[in-house]
Order: sequence, then C-alpha cells, then structure tokens
Amino acid sequence: MFDFIVWVISNIGLSIYNFAFAITNPSLWLDWTNGEALMRFIYFGGSIEFFFVFFTAFLILTAVGVWRNSILWLFVRGLEGFANGVGRIACWAGLLMVLQQILIVFLQRIFLVSEISLGPFGYIFTRDLSWYSEELKLYNALIVCLCCAYTFVQGGHVRVDLVYAVVNHRKKRVIDMCGSLILMLPAMILTWMYSWYFMWRHLITPKVAASDGFDRAMMKARAVRWNVETVGFSPNGFDAYFLFKVLIVAFCGMMILQAIAFFWRSYLEFVEGEASANKYLDRDSLGGDPTDETAEHLVEVKSH
Repeated sequence: MFDFIVWVISNIGLSIYNFAFAITNPSLWLDWTNGEALMRFIYFGGSIEFFFVFFTAFLILTAVGVWRNSILWLFVRGLEGFANGVGRIACWAGLLMVLQQILIVFLQRIFLVSEISLGPFGYIFTRDLSWYSEELKLYNALIVCLCCAYTFVQGGHVRVDLVYAVVNHRKKRVIDMCGSLILMLPAMILTWMYSWYFMWRHLITPKVAASDGFDRAMMKARAVRWNVETVGFSPNGFDAYFLFKVLIVAFCGMMILQAIAFFWRSYLEFVEGEASANKYLDRDSLGGDPTDETAEHLVEVKSH
C-alpha cells in the first residue's frame, strides 16, 4: 500500500512537468506530418501519464472550487453548457435521418433513381442509394454518442432507485458523488482507454495497441502512414465506418466531463443545502408544461 501511495504521489508530481513540457513543445505531438509526433500523440492519449495529467487537473480545480464555491459553479455551468450545446445541435440528426429516409424511398420506389449526386461547391459527390441508406446509421450514432451527456444534464436517463427516492437531500448528494467517482468515471475512463486505440487502429498503419510501450511506438513511427478505413459491408454501401470509432471516443470524453460536472454539482448542493438543488440547471421544457422539479417530485412520490 505504501508503494502504491508513493507511486501515485510521484505521478501527480510528474504530471505537472509533463503538462508543462507538452504545452511548451507542441510540435513534438501536434505536427502529424511527422511520424514520431503522431505516434507520441497516440501513445500518450491512452497512457498513464495522460491519466495523471487529467487527475491532477481535477484535484487542483476541485481544491480551487472548495476554496471558492462561486468558481466551482462556473466550472459546472461551463461543462453542462457544453453538453447542452453539443446535444441540442446533434439532436437535429434525428430530423435529418427521417427526411433522408423519406427522400430515399421516393427516389428509389417512385422515380427509380439509383444514385444521388451532390455538388454545391464545384466538387461532385456521387454515391449509390444504398450508401445513403447505410449512412442513416451514422445519424443514429451521432444522437447516441453526442446527446448522452445532454440527456444526463436534462435528467432523461432511466434511473432505478432502491433507496434514493426516500432519503433526504444531503444523502442523495452523497449517493450522487459516490456514483460519479466510483461508477461513472472509472467506467468511462476504461472505455476511453480501449476505444482510443480501437479508433487509431482504423486510421493508421501499422496498427497500435494499448500494450505497446513508448519505445515500441517510436519504432512503429518509422513506418507509420495514414490508412483510413474505407471498407463497407456491401459493394456500394457506406464506407466511412471509422467515424463511428471517432464518435465512441467523443462519447467517452463528453461523459467523463459530465461525470466531473455532476460530482461538483452534487458537492455544491450538499454544501449549500436543499435551496441550491438544480441551481443554474439549464433544462429544456415544453411551453406550459410543469417544471422539471415538479415532475421529479411526482415521480419520487409515486415510487415511494
């Protein structure tokens, strides 16, 4: 246990140096025309070093927020605003999905068209109708991955309560804080670690793996080249499935940020008391409908 504590503390200290070094030397990991820079970006994106940079930043920002709650509220509002903004834009993919499906049916069944060409900027983009049919899955993935954090902020996820609905305000906030740190964050961080390398295996060659050490990654840098996946499930079908891998990483990143925002919100509502419940919470509502607080209260009464 003592060795583990020393290891954690030493990595926290090194993370400050690693972050400062990365910021002052961006060409070493952002110049993707250089194979070594690209491999550094890939390696450190799923590394212990990156985790401790993130962990140290979380500790520092939390300490600042404990010292001055008003600052922590700014962090919460910023992260929740980001989730809401992305979600409110991405949700329009549902409308695009419906309209495109209707267009495909009309063109294929009534006008007997086999392909669609688009060229608004002088470049003609021509694909078979089967390509557009399979592309509908991308819209669905956009909604799932980019609207998940938004749905969390809006309180739209299904919640199974065993004791939550019958305990008082402070106990609820303790449950929320523990759920964020013990369940949500570890699950999302592990998913990030796997999806990060899964994404890059479909973007470059030679393939990278989580088990690759830094020296092995630098050896692969000598032969690295872009090899974006363009294989479809059918001859004329959708051929940009690498976008789904990118969306998985985006989903993990947004949910990690939302877990942190939820932890901070739960802490602030615990400290400030029941009067601060849902403070600054930007939730959508249908005009004239009851408030979210009333709806939540009714659900709790029924479950009780």
